[in-house]
Amino acid sequence: MQTQSHKAAAGHKQLEPVKHYINGEFLHSEQSFENKNPFMNTAMNEIAEGRKEEIEKAVASAKSAFVQWGSMKMEKRMKFIERIAALIDEEMEEVAFLESLDTGLPISQTRKMTARAAENFRFYSRMVQTKLHGESYAADDEFINYTVYKPLGPIGLITPWNAPFMLETWKVAPALATGNTVILKPAELSPLTANKLAEIIHKAELPPGVFNVVHGYGETAGAALVAHPDVKAVSFTGETKTGSIIIKTGADSLKKTSMELGGKSPLIVFDDADVDRALDAAVWGIFSFNGERCTANSRLFLHKSMKESFVEKLKERVQTIVMGDPMDTGTQLGPLIDQDHCRKVRSYIDLAEEEGCTVFQGEVPEELKAGNFVPPTLLLNARNDMRVCQEEIFGPVMSVIEFETEEEAIELANDVPYGLAGYVWTNDMKRGHRVAQAVDAGMLWVNSHNVRDLRIPFGGMKASGIGREGGHYAMLEFYCEPKVIHVALGDHHIPQFGKRKGS
Repeated sequence: MQTQSHKAAAGHKQLEPVKHYINGEFLHSEQSFENKNPFMNTAMNEIAEGRKEEIEKAVASAKSAFVQWGSMKMEKRMKFIERIAALIDEEMEEVAFLESLDTGLPISQTRKMTARAAENFRFYSRMVQTKLHGESYAADDEFINYTVYKPLGPIGLITPWNAPFMLETWKVAPALATGNTVILKPAELSPLTANKLAEIIHKAELPPGVFNVVHGYGETAGAALVAHPDVKAVSFTGETKTGSIIIKTGADSLKKTSMELGGKSPLIVFDDADVDRALDAAVWGIFSFNGERCTANSRLFLHKSMKESFVEKLKERVQTIVMGDPMDTGTQLGPLIDQDHCRKVRSYIDLAEEEGCTVFQGEVPEELKAGNFVPPTLLLNARNDMRVCQEEIFGPVMSVIEFETEEEAIELANDVPYGLAGYVWTNDMKRGHRVAQAVDAGMLWVNSHNVRDLRIPFGGMKASGIGREGGHYAMLEFYCEPKVIHVALGDHHIPQFGKRKGS
């Protein structure tokens, strides 16, 4: 494997402690936890650890602020939303730096993600102003019935560590734009850019309590947020097991929930596909984001007739992926988020060998071994019923599976608990449509890698979640409640129960 010198290591430095952001103020906790740099595994700073007490303060402030924010004129509220986007643009390099420092994601990738985060706010400003309207129905000149959409109130947002800033803003933007107030509980492994978002929103001068951040662990801060009766809805992105717990806990107070959970997405390459483009997509789709991507094509299905030649090209590409310091712009694959996750991913590679796979991977260079590095890995000669093909590994590891017929490819693709995404490569567009519609997943791409469009629904089937992010699907169906107003246009007939004759 090639490496880049970690010339940017000076950027890995000690940082100021991170505080909660509650009711417009940055606040300490009595307890804190250590935040480590995944490239060096050294402590960067201390993070305030919130528990039930901090959650209660944050929810109370969000509930109070909702009275003003939820009824604010749209034009005024959108000025705040646009101001947040502009400030993200101004702070883009700092956000990208902090994201790479905290997560190990290459800075060349976090810069693009930060730009998308600013667009999240601009998109929902446009969406609210053009799409947040109801319908009206006249009924026989006697009635007019119309709908309006109202914000819910305080919303709990629980976000993951794999692309924290982008995914936080993907939830925060529609929640705030539609008039809700927010309590954000970011992943404890990636607190830096959530804190930066709080600083940006503070600078944008939103009313105190509209946006709050409580750092901490899922078992304490997250559980308290989900259980709080004044939190009207919870949007969560993360592991399927955790999502199930959140749904159960939220049921006690009949909360709305939106769950974007795990994936084990197939990439199916037929023998008539554009091989070079399919190869580009397969490599990028699993090894970008350090392989820590919910929509990663972690199962590669290759037609028997071209499997051998495709695998040889795949091996060549894998060996040239650049591992290194995430602060180096030449780095393509950085360290995984923390030591525990790194051990988990490595354990799956060991399991693959036990299950009969041929493991193809390089060595982590000596100068990178202090970090949480797993080299790009191929699990060759895999079978779909192996655990490594059924369970989400969430790292730079791809199983390679052979198929012979279209029917077999569909059957294998669907024979997995998850159903988030899928990719089909073929020059037979009739087959492309057939297979895409037959694969049990919320999102399918034909002859394309994972190109994101904010207007479309994002989410999955089966163990990959409930509900959809993005577009009007999130705005109207989750962050708002429809209300129907029935208006009589005249003196229509009303049955008269209990009225005596002649009276």
